[in-house]
Amino acid sequence: MSYFTLSLTLIFVLIPLILSKTFKLGLEKDTVVATVRSIIQLLAVGYVLKFVFDSSSLIYVFLMVTLMVVAATHNAQKKGASIQGITLKVAVTLVFVEVLTQGILIGFNITPPTAQYIIPISGMVIGNSMVLSILFLNRFTAEVESHQDQTELILSLGGTPKQAIHRQLIRSIKASMIPTIESQKTVGLVQLPGMMSGQIIAGADPIQAVQFQLLIMFLLLTTASVTSIMLGFLSYPTLFNKRMQILKS
Repeated sequence: MSYFTLSLTLIFVLIPLILSKTFKLGLEKDTVVATVRSIIQLLAVGYVLKFVFDSSSLIYVFLMVTLMVVAATHNAQKKGASIQGITLKVAVTLVFVEVLTQGILIGFNITPPTAQYIIPISGMVIGNSMVLSILFLNRFTAEVESHQDQTELILSLGGTPKQAIHRQLIRSIKASMIPTIESQKTVGLVQLPGMMSGQIIAGADPIQAVQFQLLIMFLLLTTASVTSIMLGFLSYPTLFNKRMQILKS
């Protein structure tokens, strides 16, 4: 695709701008900012990745993955501002998920330990883990706030913090995992996933594209479960003080 052809795709940006203006949605500025940022960020990342792939140095791969984790942590921790030490908890969760998934992929020789595989797959894993962290924290903080009286009642009757917060915690974990599970139920019927579609457009064999897509789907299923459960069990103890009293939000 040439830059001229790419410029023609701005038609797909012009349409929502016109609609926003026509129906007075007030989204014109946000749409323009999002478009400009996506162009700059993706082109910059493209040139950086070209340099990293050409250098074949694992140091640059490590730096790229670290940058992803830092950016994802910064974005996700905003939703859990009321939870003590949430930044560290999110960072530990993201790092653990990344090490776990890459350890399995490379350890079992499913994918080679090269930048071409590590960086794109890490981007999908960390990005998905970030979204799941946001979904979990958003739901968990809401659950805790809306059921604070119930939690205090269980504590007053001699229940432990884990018992008092159990229902809210499980509901939040399930709520954050459901989108990933539901999307896999209809994959291939309702939609063709992005990675698979990209490979097919690039000329790859459809069966090979399906195999890689299945790898990513199974990978994201592990990401969903580990992220939600780990972040949940790291977060709930800090909602209580040493006297096993829930901290007021």
